[in-house]
Amino acid sequence: MNTLTLLPLVVLIAAMFLLTRSNKKRQQQAQNMRNDLQPGSGVRTIGGMYATVKEVNDDTVLLDAGPGVELLFAKNAIGAILTDDEYNRIVHGIEHDLKSDADVVPDDASSLTETDDEPADAAAASDDKAVDFGKKDAAEAETEEKAEEAETSDAKADGEPKKTDGDSDAK
Repeated sequence: MNTLTLLPLVVLIAAMFLLTRSNKKRQQQAQNMRNDLQPGSGVRTIGGMYATVKEVNDDTVLLDAGPGVELLFAKNAIGAILTDDEYNRIVHGIEHDLKSDADVVPDDASSLTETDDEPADAAAASDDKAVDFGKKDAAEAETEEKAEEAETSDAKADGEPKKTDGDSDAK
């Protein structure tokens, strides 16, 4: 045979070897996990049911799925062994907080900016002038325009033209 015809065959055999090797490794890990089952452990079955291991036999596991509900499963039906914190979080809704003395993050931001001794109005609490982001009313706009015109007329009277934003001397 030609070496070019052997190359694809060698690559195919190597790929099959690698795939079966990783699959065997995964199966061995699952078998070791199932052999480590202990009564009292929280588990998830391959069907998605959460329960507590009550009794472990050679090929079967007796699970406690709730008050008065005991189920017999094959060991192969156990999908995962859960940590106590994970099991309590999923089944009972109990969150284990490692920092139990730390402050809890509030649902809204209002409690982050105010305290009991501060006034509720942020503008009153600060020394700065309140910023108005609304439109100016017509009277305010006229007053500002007149002040700008007075500045430009004073500057022209001094002999030096004063330039402001938007003004140009181009003709």
